Amino acid sequence: MKKTIFGIMGGLAISALVSSCGEDRSGEYYALITTQTWMYETMQQEYLYYQDIPDKNSLNFFKKPSEFLSSMVSSKDKKSGATFSHIDSVFVTTRSTSTTPTFGFEGTMVRAENGSYGIRVLYTQENSPAEEAGLKRGDLIIAANNKKINSSDLFYITSPQEAYLFTMGKLNERGFDTLQTVQMPSPRIVECNNLYKSDIIEIAGKRVAYIMYNEFGNNDAENLKQLFKDIAGQSVDDIILDLRYNPGGYVNIAQLVSTNLAPQNAIGNVFLKMTHNDKINRTDILNFEQSLLANGAPVNYKNLYVITSNNTASASEIVINCLKPYMAGRLIQVGTATFGKNVAQQLYTDEVKAPMLEFWLTNSLLSNAEDFSDYYTNGLKPDYEIAENFKGELGELGTAQDSLMIPIIKHIETGSFPTTETPDAASRSLDEKLRFNNSIDLKPKSAILE
Repeated sequence: MKKTIFGIMGGLAISALVSSCGEDRSGEYYALITTQTWMYETMQQEYLYYQDIPDKNSLNFFKKPSEFLSSMVSSKDKKSGATFSHIDSVFVTTRSTSTTPTFGFEGTMVRAENGSYGIRVLYTQENSPAEEAGLKRGDLIIAANNKKINSSDLFYITSPQEAYLFTMGKLNERGFDTLQTVQMPSPRIVECNNLYKSDIIEIAGKRVAYIMYNEFGNNDAENLKQLFKDIAGQSVDDIILDLRYNPGGYVNIAQLVSTNLAPQNAIGNVFLKMTHNDKINRTDILNFEQSLLANGAPVNYKNLYVITSNNTASASEIVINCLKPYMAGRLIQVGTATFGKNVAQQLYTDEVKAPMLEFWLTNSLLSNAEDFSDYYTNGLKPDYEIAENFKGELGELGTAQDSLMIPIIKHIETGSFPTTETPDAASRSLDEKLRFNNSIDLKPKSAILE
């Protein structure tokens, strides 16, 4: 009998296979766990938290790859219900589109005083079922096919199964008033426009570039380069980078964005440090690269205002953290503290041992040029704290009606922030404000260059 290396459970399985009709069928056993064995061995060498992997004798190697991974990940590799290391299939649709049929809108759950729930629309994608149906930012969905929305109904956003008749409503002091119904077309794969909005606006005689970027997509490089080239030709005074709904994405895209926003003296210097475990004992360093500049030089401007929430995560946090050493007093964060994801995932594949599988494994700690990486617990804190009130009027993004723009406009006009928040915002406790933001169902994302 071959020696078992997977403890009691593995030993029993081998014994059964060997003793059946006197044939040694242990090869069948090992074939069943080839992928899981490869994952385990990869994590032993590459995982940032390899010391936290359970003893192999306690692991069930017959679990599905995703479940097997869940049984091994460290508590430091997860937060607020999100696990950073993850499994993808190579059949996942191109990352510039939704991975499943969708209505093409982002939303958040709101709760009325009487306990009723509704879905507040935050924004819609172009050429989507939501846009065709006329949904817009601020709309409130209170029922689908005459069934009231409940707290677990975010699937209408993430993975709707059919065309629904949405009932739209308005929040009153106690609950919801019914307004009208909207027939949604069938859900479909939707192209995701990560660079959601860009504009040049005038504030107190100053030209200000407003950029809303909702995910650091791997296919965004050319669009971003063109954006920064256009901005460079506009002679702007300030830039507003809106990352309030941005859960992260690819580090190389964060590097491109940061390089074009960085001051000239940062070019050629350290952008990001990625520190691996003590077995690998290596820190990879990315610089602000001259070759990434869209216009041959960084954009010339004064202040960078970054709008954040606790859904601002991963690659979004990299931009903020890694620009700070070079932009003291010029990088101004407005909103609420970011999510707090200070690690990156590397893609690992093996076509023989793990065919059709993408294994994204947390393998490095992220820090800036000053070696600061301590934002897992509390996120990156804003210079001026204000949260969106999803129960109130949201206002068009990037305008004076947008509550998160109000303190920025004041700062651009006067050089200082409002001394207090608006009466409506000030009346709410910080816990309540954070609860509003926490209801957005966005999952942190991160990847590094392969």
